[in-house]
Amino acid sequence: MTALLINPEISVVIPIYNEQAGLAALFARLYPALDKLGSAYEIVFVNDGSRDNSVSLLAEQFRKRPDVTRVVLFNGNYGQHMAILAGFEAARGEIMVTLDADLQNPPEEIGNLVAKIREGYDYVGSIRRKRQDSAWRTYASKAMNQLRERITNIKITDQGNMLRAYGRNVVDLMNQCCEVNTFVPALAYRFARNPTEIIVEHEERAAGESKYSLYSLIRLNFDLVTGFSLVPLQFYSMLGMAMSLFSAIMVVVLAYRRLVVGVEADGVFTLFAVAFFFMGVILFGIGLLGEYVGRIFQQVRARPRYVVQTILQQKPGEHAELPISVEKRSVARHHD
Repeated sequence: MTALLINPEISVVIPIYNEQAGLAALFARLYPALDKLGSAYEIVFVNDGSRDNSVSLLAEQFRKRPDVTRVVLFNGNYGQHMAILAGFEAARGEIMVTLDADLQNPPEEIGNLVAKIREGYDYVGSIRRKRQDSAWRTYASKAMNQLRERITNIKITDQGNMLRAYGRNVVDLMNQCCEVNTFVPALAYRFARNPTEIIVEHEERAAGESKYSLYSLIRLNFDLVTGFSLVPLQFYSMLGMAMSLFSAIMVVVLAYRRLVVGVEADGVFTLFAVAFFFMGVILFGIGLLGEYVGRIFQQVRARPRYVVQTILQQKPGEHAELPISVEKRSVARHHD
């Protein structure tokens, strides 16, 4: 068992939320895969308010490999991306790798991402060779990827894949950000000087089921679009001007027909249809504006983005055979 280093080269950050069914399989593959790399590493598990037995399994794994294992425990559920940001703040490596706990991304691919970072890139995304997801989710993801790239100018081929590597410079910049709602891969892309992507394998989920419902995916894409672009607001501003011009033309046409043709009943339902269409567009625009205003409201309240209750870690200088130090604290990560 290797000694814990203050600054390992590689930090692997893994958010955990109700993953008890697949943690044993994750441990069995993750540690050997990292041991084979021959580099100093640490694994930072961030428990995002799991309600199952995940915390006990993480604590047991920490006792088995305290030299390379750290566990950050939230006091509640704050979401996957907040868990990743908390892991980035706790991690000490020069190369950061994010990985989901469901084993759909093989841990054996971590070495390929690390090798790419060592080539001089500071952000390495991944593209799943063959997605092992349902058809509707695959097609919906591709459609959202194309729409998101047009709106935000963020070129991420496979935004749903969390197996990614980040240089220390990118992570340090992300740690300075204070967004309440954000999308980590897109935020990293904004700060990266030399980003790239590689193709990785994708496997079926080892156990359990996806934590993202359709509603969660919609909310995530709202965060992505509204957090990185003003194009939707600008689009509706231009659409509003076009609708106003069209409405003015319709008023002139209807007034002319009333004066020249006389009173007529034809076209009433057409007018209703047009009016309801305009009302729908207006309501959608108001809802979109509400998304931006809601994010401003969340930001100005200045509430903690997450609260770290406990960190399980072996302090530098302690040996594996000695009692393990458990740092218990309550840390509120504010956005100043």
